[in-house]
Amino acid sequence: MPRQAIETDGAPAAIGPYSQAVRAGSLLFVSGQIPLDPATGEVIEGDVAAQTHRVMQSLGAVLEAAGAGFDDVVRTTIYLTDLGSFSRVNEAYGSYFDAPAPARATVEVAALPKGVEVEIDAVADLGQPPTRYA
Repeated sequence: MPRQAIETDGAPAAIGPYSQAVRAGSLLFVSGQIPLDPATGEVIEGDVAAQTHRVMQSLGAVLEAAGAGFDDVVRTTIYLTDLGSFSRVNEAYGSYFDAPAPARATVEVAALPKGVEVEIDAVADLGQPPTRYA
């Protein structure tokens, strides 16, 4: 089955040669989101918790554009420039999921695009694959 790109104005436009998300069969692979304002493409102001909320809102918009929601997410990866901010990120991130939470990895990285502190990607299971793509 061919892959299908998912795009929405509710999340920042891709800043490189990638899609906001790609559906392949019943799986949705959401590209890493950083805390950009979807309207301006600029990094939002605020601490790492505010950045995490913006990232999660963007992930939610991409999920919605694919006909999914946070309950469909089965795996995420959180990239942080400082693991010292883990508890603040964890609190903000956790507010978007009901139990059971998705599987997750969290890693510290040297740097992220545009100097942000957090990036999160996701994989969701949308159930039955569509019979055909639009």
